[in-house]
Amino acid sequence: MITFLAVVLTALLSVTALLALARLYRGPSLLDRVIAADMLLATMVAAVGAEAAVNRHATTLPVLVVLSLLGFVGSVSLVRFAVREQA
Repeated sequence: MITFLAVVLTALLSVTALLALARLYRGPSLLDRVIAADMLLATMVAAVGAEAAVNRHATTLPVLVVLSLLGFVGSVSLVRFAVREQA
């Protein structure tokens, strides 16, 4: 049963990542690309977290923290840059 759930979760996360990559490629604005990159990073965090839950180990916790901080800092800095460009 866990194998079936892992396959379904992998398929859903793969579809999410592909859709985020499509939005990242197509654009059309900078804000669309920033949101798509943030969504792709959130999908990566979910995939690493799901892998840790399925394999029952906590050694990937530092990776999750670094990815989360990278997403937060990247989003905040790009929004500050976009606001500065508009002003």
